[in-house]
Amino acid sequence: MTFELNVLEERKAAAARRPEWLKVRAPGGEDYARLKGMMRSKALHTVCEEARCPNISECWNAGTATFMIHGDTCTRSCGFCAVKTGRPLPVDLDEPRRVADAVVSMNLVHAVITSVNRDELKDGGSTIWAETIRAVRHASPSTTIEVLIPDFKGDLSSLHRIVDACPDILNHNTETVPRLYKRVRPQGRFHWSLSVLAESKRLGMRTKTGMMLGLGERPGEVEETMAELRNVHVDILTLGQYLQPTKNHLPVDRFVHPDEFKHYENVGLGMGFSIVESGPLVRSSYHAERHV
Repeated sequence: MTFELNVLEERKAAAARRPEWLKVRAPGGEDYARLKGMMRSKALHTVCEEARCPNISECWNAGTATFMIHGDTCTRSCGFCAVKTGRPLPVDLDEPRRVADAVVSMNLVHAVITSVNRDELKDGGSTIWAETIRAVRHASPSTTIEVLIPDFKGDLSSLHRIVDACPDILNHNTETVPRLYKRVRPQGRFHWSLSVLAESKRLGMRTKTGMMLGLGERPGEVEETMAELRNVHVDILTLGQYLQPTKNHLPVDRFVHPDEFKHYENVGLGMGFSIVESGPLVRSSYHAERHV
């Protein structure tokens, strides 16, 4: 099935209201409220909230969350991201302990940890990353750990510091196709992302990456990028619909139909990815506990 012919029609639909397959309930529920209160009491941030994830209610009511370390202010200004940009606060040396305490309090089987970019730090923030992994491992030895890391501007010594702390899954999102990096990730480089994933696999990690669709990529470019990711032996791929967080962010180019997402799932499995999560509401940490 070819999807190129549908692109113009779907771009027109992007200006209209969201299609039925993108409608979700507003977050709520007792567990959701309890977990939100606990996060605030421990002065922790979650990417679930900061990135306005559409699955937040489902995941939080199931007792899972993705922790975002290094505060809530990023040194980069990606066109898709709802996390605020600016000068971050100093490194919080107590943050690893608080994340570990939260993992224990939530009785998590699988913990996902991510962060803002801290390009102003010499180590890119990787030292606190490693300390957080070790703190969680010490506090809850049975909890598996997935890390969703920045590209560290391709600095492999920062990556090695994190891998040495022994997470179970190494995730780094490529976010979009190479052609769109200048507009979508102006301070990022596709080759940095590819080198992080390739080196992680060389070091023996189970690797994972994700992309958003609906930013202006062409269907052929999606498959070409998937092939490049398989060339560095990425194990797990997530594909989801980009949703504009505010009017100041990049507009949605088109709403990608679920059939097209299913097509990419089949293509990805045929390429050799062990797992492909592909659907409009899929996000990087969605069903993460199944990926270990």
